[in-house]
Amino acid sequence: MSIFALKCIALYLMVLDHVGLYFESFLPYGLYLFLRILGRGSYPLFLFCMTQGYRHTRSRKRYLLRLYLASLFMTGFILFTDSVFPVDGFGYGYHNIFLSLFLTGLLISTIETFQKDRRKGLLMAGGIFALQLLYGIVPQLLPILKNYSGDTLTGIVPNLALSEYGPLFIILGISMYFLHDKRELFTIVYLLFCILQFSDELWGGDCAGIPTQCFMAFALPLMLRYNGEKGKSFKYFFYIFYPAHTFLLFYLANFAWG
Repeated sequence: MSIFALKCIALYLMVLDHVGLYFESFLPYGLYLFLRILGRGSYPLFLFCMTQGYRHTRSRKRYLLRLYLASLFMTGFILFTDSVFPVDGFGYGYHNIFLSLFLTGLLISTIETFQKDRRKGLLMAGGIFALQLLYGIVPQLLPILKNYSGDTLTGIVPNLALSEYGPLFIILGISMYFLHDKRELFTIVYLLFCILQFSDELWGGDCAGIPTQCFMAFALPLMLRYNGEKGKSFKYFFYIFYPAHTFLLFYLANFAWG
C-alpha cells in the first residue's frame, strides 16, 4: 500500500470515529461503540504516514512549519467555533493532531541530529526544554492567556505532555520512524504499545466502559503492507478536510439534529 492509500483509509476511519463522537446521543450504544472502535486505527495510520513522509520530504523545516501553522490554525478555529457556536456539554471539542505530528517530527530531527553532531543535537534538545519552560512562563507575560485552557495554550506554545493523544504516542511515532526497516521488531513494539493502552484504560481510571484504544492493533497489518511508495499527492486536501469535517459533524449534531 502507498502512503496515499493508507491516508485514505485513515481518513475514512477518522470520519466514522467522529460520527460516533458527535452523534453519541442519537446512536444505539452498540453502534456508537463500533464506530469508536473503528476510529482507533485512524491516528496511528496518520502517525505512520507522517513518519514515512518525513523520511522522504525535501525540506523538513518546511514540513515542520506547515504542521505548526496548521496547529495554530486549529487552535484559533477551536476558539472561534466555541465562541460563535456555544453549546452545553462537550461542544466542538479539542482536535489538533497537527501539534502531535509536529512534536513527533521535531523529536525525530533532534535525535538524528544528535547522532550526527552531538553539540547540535544537545542544542536542539535544549531548545525543546526551553519551549516547555516557555509554556509555563507565557501566561505570566501575557495575562490574557490565563483565561485559556492548557489545550489551547499548547497549540501556541507546544507542550509535550498536553499534545493530543499524549506523549506516549509521540514515542510511538519515533519508534515507527527508527524501526521502519525492522518489521519484526516494529510489530512487537506496536503490539506491546496496544497492550499498554488496554491496561491504561482498564486500570488507569480513564475507561468509562469497554477499553477501545487497544483496537488500534487492527491498523498494524495495513502498516506492514506499506510498499515504500508515496502514491498520489493531495497533501493540502488532508489539512483542509480535518477541520472541515469536524465542524460539519459538530454543527449537524448540535444545530440540525440537536
